[in-house]
Amino acid sequence: MSDTAIGTAEQLRDPNYTPPLVKAVPLGIQHVLAMFVSNVTPAIIVCGAAGFGFGSNSPDFPQMIYMIQMSMFFAGIATLFQTIGLGPVGARLPIVQGTSFAFIPIMIPLVAGKGVEAIAVLMGGIVAGGLFHAFLGLFIGRLRFALPPLVTGLVVTMIGLALVKVGVQYAAGGVPAIGTPEYGSLINWSMALVVIFVTLGLKFFARGMLSVSAVLIGLLAGYAFAFLLGEVSLSNVGRAASFALPNPLHFGMEFTVAAVIGFCLMSFVSAVETVGDVSGITKGGAGREATDREIEGATYADGVGTAISGFFGALPNTSFSQNVGLIAMTGVMSRGVVTVGALFLILCGLIPKIGAVISSIPIEVLGGGVIVMFGMVVAAGISMLSDVNWNRRNMVIFAIALSLGLGLQLEPGALQHLPDTLRVLATSGILPAALIAIVLNLVLPEELTGEATEEVSGGMAGHGSGSLPKED
Repeated sequence: MSDTAIGTAEQLRDPNYTPPLVKAVPLGIQHVLAMFVSNVTPAIIVCGAAGFGFGSNSPDFPQMIYMIQMSMFFAGIATLFQTIGLGPVGARLPIVQGTSFAFIPIMIPLVAGKGVEAIAVLMGGIVAGGLFHAFLGLFIGRLRFALPPLVTGLVVTMIGLALVKVGVQYAAGGVPAIGTPEYGSLINWSMALVVIFVTLGLKFFARGMLSVSAVLIGLLAGYAFAFLLGEVSLSNVGRAASFALPNPLHFGMEFTVAAVIGFCLMSFVSAVETVGDVSGITKGGAGREATDREIEGATYADGVGTAISGFFGALPNTSFSQNVGLIAMTGVMSRGVVTVGALFLILCGLIPKIGAVISSIPIEVLGGGVIVMFGMVVAAGISMLSDVNWNRRNMVIFAIALSLGLGLQLEPGALQHLPDTLRVLATSGILPAALIAIVLNLVLPEELTGEATEEVSGGMAGHGSGSLPKED
């Protein structure tokens, strides 16, 4: 779209400018399409980990529909906090909020196989973590020194690595199917591969809206393929209500030490991610640095939105990075446009039939989309690590944090003698890796730039200057 079709160049860089409605509505819906799949997927993953039945006759199915519905509704509410604001809450910028993948490795151990009753523990942790997240808004700017690219890149990479197993399990038939003859069948993988191939094709060979919505269209293609194979059941759509309001304390609320500590620690990581997103939006959309007021307001909105979500049975919210890239691509900085998208999300959240349609997606189809999305999380972390000064000190910090974090996640039995709370936190992988990296980065002295290089295992050179070897 050209500037003249929407507004002048100066108007497009102004967050307070709203294009004509005929342009603002499709631009707002485009923001929703860019984040829609990522926003509802965590609810399905958490329900699956808790042992909710995916069959149409499962008594847990309405609970899954409700959580999907609330994921949309409160993503819209949290987005309005950011775009419109409420007192000190909100950056008054075009920031799209949605359910965060970062918390999934914390949530899965808390609910694994424990059924719908375990969701109350999640909600207690989400509310506590949200309040702590809002509290971080008072001084988040002064904590950035402790989180250089070495730490943030490692954390994002660990989040992706912690989740890729889930994607493969879903593509093969889902966790409940492990060990059955159907698990890993050609039919299961064919549904997942359709999603992957269509997504890749659109991402690399299409432009504009088709490229931005590649994962969503890939899922639709996989859904159509699964429907032709007779793998789709729409029986729940007819049974779902046409309209429903959020229900306070829908899953109940229970506070446990493991959940509260885990969500508070991950809220710190999420707050730092939000700082980066706010900076990316102001730089990419307006060509300036974010103000302290904007960063603080965005952090408050993250926390308040998350706490309210937990009270009504939804999952944690945070700023969505993919929408930062969309603003840079379209050149439209308008918070009015994102407000339109937020209202569309809220409308979807009030219609349970939409949640029922989403829940009818075969787990194998979802697995294809999840493999792509979680792989992109890993890639984003590696991209952040490219800014690291790779001297011997930083290589050792990264190696120890990654080895222990990933190792404990892969082999949780190694900590079977720890108390339950510590075991859940330590085997998440992300928290020990982040803690080790933060502490070592603060206490270990910086290397002298003149030190000689050191050969490490595999013929990889540790460069004293801190630069990676350049290709010829």
